[in-house]
Amino acid sequence: MKKLVLVAALSLALPLHAADMTDDQKTMYALGTVLGQQVSNSFSATPAELEFIKKGLTDAASGAKPAVEMEVYGPKIQQLAQARAAVKAEKANAAGKEFADKAAKEAGAVKSASGLIYIPLKEGTGASPAAADIVKVNYRGTLTDGKEFDSSYARNQPAQFPLNGVIKCWTEGVAKMKVGGKARLVCPPGIAYGDQGTPGGPIPPSATLNFEVELLEITKAEAPKAAAKAAKPAAKDSSKK
Repeated sequence: MKKLVLVAALSLALPLHAADMTDDQKTMYALGTVLGQQVSNSFSATPAELEFIKKGLTDAASGAKPAVEMEVYGPKIQQLAQARAAVKAEKANAAGKEFADKAAKEAGAVKSASGLIYIPLKEGTGASPAAADIVKVNYRGTLTDGKEFDSSYARNQPAQFPLNGVIKCWTEGVAKMKVGGKARLVCPPGIAYGDQGTPGGPIPPSATLNFEVELLEITKAEAPKAAAKAAKPAAKDSSKK
């Protein structure tokens, strides 16, 4: 009990702001953040469960004898992670379906065979991009709860990429747009980041994603023959000395 009280007292004395931390302390804090994200993503631990995780981490780091039989409970870690992941995926799929069903009823919405829901917000002009073209876009990505996970607007920097080099939802959805146009793309996990999400990143497993995309520019892919001709050095004219 005294040991736990001491640990609690020390934790209260830790610097709470980055400005008060040394460089090593900041690195250790980053380590804790990474471990915490892994725990959150894999186990969705409750505050009460988090206390047991903290106790196990403290005991292991200090060399104390484990409070449980590791040969019995160590193998159960993966089992628990799988069970928690299944529950989390079921909830995410249900929330995603509800969100997508609602979006599909909006004015102008079109649902494709892939599950993409395309909602035009502003019509553009000219041609639409082909899969191999390079597109420049502004966009904002949110989860079904409205949490923003990415935004070119926030960076004040449009994104540019080959259209066939992104998630299927974008390849299909942006191909429907014209320059100057804006649309919403509702992407089920099967054509977004799937059951894995972005491990350690902002997109959770089985997430349905909502994007607002503005197509700014299209750079047509160079025709293979033209590219080969441009790359080939001019042949020497044998008639000239």
